[in-house]
Amino acid sequence: MLHELLLALLGYTGDLIVDEREQQDSLRINLSPDAPISEECFTFKLAPDISFIQPSERDAIERIIKLGFYYRELDRFATKSRNLSWIRSSNESPSSRTSELFKGKKEKQSVYRRAIANGIAEVLSVYRSAVLHIEQNLLSDSLPILATVTQGLNKFLVLLPPLYELILEIERDGYCGGRLLNLLHKRCHCGVPELQTCIQRLLWHGHQVMYNQLASWMIYGILHDQYGEFFISRLESRDAENDSPAEVVERLMSMSTNDASLTDWHSGFHISLDMLPEHIPMRVAESILFAGKAVRVLRNPSPAIRFQGAIAYQQMPRGSQRPQLSTSRIFFTKDSSSQNKSTGEELLPQSDADKIETMLQNLKESSEFHKRSFESAIDSIRVIAASHLWQLVVVRADLNGHLRALKDYFLLAKGDFFQSFLEESRQLMHLPPRLSTAEADLMIPFQLAAVKTIGDDDRYFSRVSLRMPSFGIPVKSSQVDLPKTKAYVDGDSSVQSETSLEVPLDGWDGIALEYSVDWPLQLFFTQEVLSKYRRIFQYLLRLKRTQMELEKSWASAMSQDHSDFAKHRNDSRSCLTSHQRRQRFRPMWRIREHMAFLIRNLQFYIQVDVIESQWNVLQSHIQNSHDFTELVSFHQEYLSALISQSFLDIGSVSRILDGIMKLCLQFCWKIENQESDEITVELEQISEEFNKKSNSLYTILRSTRLAGSQRAPFLRRFLLRLNFNSFFEATARGVLNVVRPRPTLAVLH
Repeated sequence: MLHELLLALLGYTGDLIVDEREQQDSLRINLSPDAPISEECFTFKLAPDISFIQPSERDAIERIIKLGFYYRELDRFATKSRNLSWIRSSNESPSSRTSELFKGKKEKQSVYRRAIANGIAEVLSVYRSAVLHIEQNLLSDSLPILATVTQGLNKFLVLLPPLYELILEIERDGYCGGRLLNLLHKRCHCGVPELQTCIQRLLWHGHQVMYNQLASWMIYGILHDQYGEFFISRLESRDAENDSPAEVVERLMSMSTNDASLTDWHSGFHISLDMLPEHIPMRVAESILFAGKAVRVLRNPSPAIRFQGAIAYQQMPRGSQRPQLSTSRIFFTKDSSSQNKSTGEELLPQSDADKIETMLQNLKESSEFHKRSFESAIDSIRVIAASHLWQLVVVRADLNGHLRALKDYFLLAKGDFFQSFLEESRQLMHLPPRLSTAEADLMIPFQLAAVKTIGDDDRYFSRVSLRMPSFGIPVKSSQVDLPKTKAYVDGDSSVQSETSLEVPLDGWDGIALEYSVDWPLQLFFTQEVLSKYRRIFQYLLRLKRTQMELEKSWASAMSQDHSDFAKHRNDSRSCLTSHQRRQRFRPMWRIREHMAFLIRNLQFYIQVDVIESQWNVLQSHIQNSHDFTELVSFHQEYLSALISQSFLDIGSVSRILDGIMKLCLQFCWKIENQESDEITVELEQISEEFNKKSNSLYTILRSTRLAGSQRAPFLRRFLLRLNFNSFFEATARGVLNVVRPRPTLAVLH
């Protein structure tokens, strides 16, 4: 009887100990390894027709044979989870192997569940050894007793029932991947030391799989996740689940290496919150995501990196005699073919890869998961990856040179170039842009300005191109973080209707620049970043155009006045008439001076107080930082500061500034048409509206919400320059409810 009891403890029932489910033939219970785990507990019972066992012994046996039921169910779970029959030999055809893979997917295979099954198999192995030891003791005793069995297996009454409940929950809810690790981590917190040690061992097995996936991702940049259980996953994996293998291959072949690299960096991978273990913080998961993507970039550089030096030779502007390349770009020349063979190895040295592998191996060999050690190792790996990515982008790709080029052209640091461009295109911009040739018309003054002001040694100008989004090639622009102000609505409204042949006069506000960025700078200069540069450029160009028109109107008027004086200086009557005419024009020139004063101060504030100060801060960060992620953060802060301190993100201020610039342009264009008396009324209206808007602008900017905040640290200087003689402060008091008398403009003759 004791031997049959021992067999029952290993899951084999007989005549003495029976399985109640087997007795119910109508149920046709399937006990194969692939059958689901039984949710009906304690089906092992003593046969009811046994009469020679005392009630106390029956109770003891029925209590101990529950372990046999638990053992059988646990063993079935381990066998099913560790089943590798879907892996076939290499002699089979690829089609049959593919069909087996799809079957494996339908059966919800799990590497993590297989690892947990290995841990359960270890526990069951200890249990079998205990049963074998009991059998040896029974055989060696002259008088074997039941107490020998119960005494040797009492400790498993604490282990096997919770393990059975664990696998039952895993099977019922389909736990896998990070969700399975979460379940085990919660079960570790219990008051039974033996059970806690057992669950920690199962968790250790699960972490081994996670560490292997981390090693593949953070050392080689390869996402090894057959069943979607890792917390780093591909974004397109869900969309591609229904695609055939041929469609997947065709889609991958259609993408160039450069496109695939950029897609992987910007939107190829993400953190799957469903599979993220709760004991791994989001910050650490983001570091893992970044480190893997960085290693992926460093291990698989774009082929374009080998030919950028040659491209630079071909793209030198206007036929320069001998292109000048800085020493930081020598790496990309054609003559460095020997270096290009080991580009990937140079970008991520093997010594650093071995260092990463050693840190992950130390974590893997630890018997317990230590959160602090794990986070420290991940941070160290992230620093290594970020440092090498910084070396690639900043040093080899000459990031600072491109930042300076964007400052020169998008932030109008090359003022002589844009002054020349606006002068060359001034007559063109007095007319509405033509639908079919607007962009081509602008290219002529753009190239003339380049010939006059851009030197042959400027190797970045060839990357700059002029675009009219409403007329030429559309510029993909992100509206993130920028409100739709009136200026841009005006620019966008310049799109012609299908029946109209001309567009409104301020359609030229849509002028934009594009900047050609090569790999790996595309990792830094995203479309969103370039879009912000374009929006700032459009604002600054409109401001400079307004300032130039105000200066040109004054110069033209003074030239005409001097010419008239030279013609009639000997005629006293004509001289008196000319003097009276200048007196009548004086209120008009006073308004022009107010306009020019405001525009000049605003331009000086943006170019010097905002752009130059923020540029110096960015340069300081670039010199002191050797971390790519920090550089990206600093550059985002730089752009955000430019936008906020230029008031582009404040709708009320932006609308007022746009209205002021529009009024200034209208004023200048009206002055050029001095043929009718009707212009005087229009100039009075423009003057009155300008005074209202300028005073409203000063009132808003001097409010404590803006002038007293840290978002615009140099705003007080701007206000001081505007109100140096208390003119704005005195006149701004009546903006809301007092209409001040304005000087009347004389009739122009």
